[in-house]
Order: sequence, then C-alpha cells, then structure tokens
Amino acid sequence: MGFNCGIVGLPNVGKSTLFNALTQSAAADAQNYPFCTIEPNTGRVVVPDARLHKLADIAKSQKIIPTQLEIVDIAGLVKGASAGEGLGNKFLGNILSTDAIIHVVRCFENDDIVHVNGRIDPLSDIDTIETELMLADLESIDKQIKNLEKKAHGLDKNAIKLLADAKLIRDGLANGTPARSCDTDARPFNLLTAKPVIYVCNVDEASAATGNTFSDAVRDKYGAVAPVLVISSKIEMEIAQIVDPDERKMFLEDLGLRESGLDQVIRTGYKTLGLQTFYTVGPKEAHAWTITVGMTAPQAAGKIHTDFERGFIRAEVISPDDFIACGGEVAARDAGKMRLVGKEYIMQDGDICHFLFNT
Repeated sequence: MGFNCGIVGLPNVGKSTLFNALTQSAAADAQNYPFCTIEPNTGRVVVPDARLHKLADIAKSQKIIPTQLEIVDIAGLVKGASAGEGLGNKFLGNILSTDAIIHVVRCFENDDIVHVNGRIDPLSDIDTIETELMLADLESIDKQIKNLEKKAHGLDKNAIKLLADAKLIRDGLANGTPARSCDTDARPFNLLTAKPVIYVCNVDEASAATGNTFSDAVRDKYGAVAPVLVISSKIEMEIAQIVDPDERKMFLEDLGLRESGLDQVIRTGYKTLGLQTFYTVGPKEAHAWTITVGMTAPQAAGKIHTDFERGFIRAEVISPDDFIACGGEVAARDAGKMRLVGKEYIMQDGDICHFLFNT
C-alpha cells in the first residue's frame, strides 16, 4: 500500500465525480443532490511507476506488483456536522483512518448543480469544513485532557508532557488554529486537523490548465501552508475512459495539461507525507514498496515482513540507475555497484534491495 487519503468537502462540490475519475470506476453514485454518498466508497488505484516496469523488463520478472493509493470518498459535510447535523460525526470518524485529507472545493459556476449554501464561495466553503473538523477535535482533545490530568496527578512523566502539549493544541483550536499548525507534535492525539491536507480546486473544463478567480483565491490564501491543485473532475472522467497511454498523453497536451489529476494527487501526496519507494526485483516478481523518507534498512525490511526487521543482518543494495545502466543485478554486482549495508543505513529513493535475516 502506498498511502490512504479521504476526499472531503461540502455536498455537491464534485467529490464523488473526482473519486470516480481517480479510481476509474463508477463505484460512487455521483448525483446532483446532497448526501448521495451515504456509505464511504473506497477505491484503490495503481501508482504509476515507469521505473518499476523498466526494472522488471531488465530482470525479466514474471509478475509486476506496483504500490497503490487508497482513496475514500466521504459523504459531504455541512455546517453543524460536529454536532450531528447532516450525516454528522459518523463521517468525521471515517477521516481518522486516513493518512491525508483531499479537500475538494467547488471553483466552478453551474446553475444546474445546486450549491448547499446557494452561492460559489470557495474560501467560505473551506472555512465551514475546517471549523467543523476543529470543533470535533476540540471535543476530542478536551476528553483526552481530562484523562491525562488524572494520570498527571499520579506524577506520570509521559502524561505530564502530553498534557502540556494537549493544552497547547486545545488553545490553538479554540483560536481557530488547526492541530497541524500548532507548535507541538499533535500525532499522539489522533486529531482530524492534524492530518496533512491537499486542497483540490474543482474547476470548469476551460479553467483546467490556468485556473480561475475562484482557484486563485484559494491559492492566495492557502498556498503557503498546503498544496493547492487545480483539477477538472469532468476532464478527469474523460481521461479515465482513455486506455491507450499515447492517446491519453495527446488528450492532455491538447488541453494544455502536463499530467492528469491522478498523477498530481499521487505526486503531491508522496511529497506531503514524506514518502518514497524501494524495490525488490527478481525473475519471479518486481515489487514496489512505499516507505517514509528517513527509514532505515531494517524498518524497510519490516514493510515486507516483520520477521525481516526482527532478524535483520544486512542488506544488499543497488541504485536503480546502476541496475539499469549495468543491465541487471549480476552485472551490477560484477561492476562493484552492489553495496552491503547494515542496520544504520538510511534508505534512498529507488533502492533495489535484498534483505538477509535470521529466522
């Protein structure tokens, strides 16, 4: 698995249409009325990886296993969701299981598609969603503070440290600052607003390449603190129907686009979450694995199997450039391009690894 992200936003902003396009499916029923998504739809898409296919060709691998992106289409949230309005807390809870939030914002005008607030105002829409997430987080952090206070009275050092952090986060939330922007580590508290967010401005087809005044407003306000992507869900639906890669590339070029929305989301998601890829390559299969930047060789081995991490001895590592230039593992080893690394080795993007371990 690569990473997991949840698509959120107000009703009728194009979440389900974008979900359908990104997952190249019709799993979500995209209709012109609020709350058509009642149960969260989940789809997985293959992360495009030309390097993996090149490595597999050289190794003559029988099977190629790419990494995947999991996307969860979460029902539209409305003002008052944190208090149970609309579909309420059930769907706020669905966000907790995701690694990142894709916040879809309506940046197009269309009289045939109703807006829940009766007007197109992306900044107001973002504020509505962010406020509901922060209100839900305030309720959560208040409960956690009460529990930590009890432990802190018993002089639990860890509880004392966490209590100070929790109060700092609570004060920030109360003043309109999401947990991700607080000057402390919010990860131990499992909060909605601690998750990285990627803003997706859903624009009309004519604005897909250049954006419009609505998307410009979002970029001006939030571009310094979070990625802001401009994507047309309608165009993505058309792209999803094109199977031939060359035809798809030509279609994008005709529209003045360098990459599809899916590629934008994946590239941005990897960067936002600090992810990278390593490979295991052989005649049976070429496999891509996703890890966090900064992971050691044993930690990477643990992504394959926990026994690999526990019994780690060393790893044989070849860079992808050397593997390709030499024409495979044997030639790379003969050319002195294979390195033996130990437990302290920090994995590099694209490393091709063979892990040695004790059972």
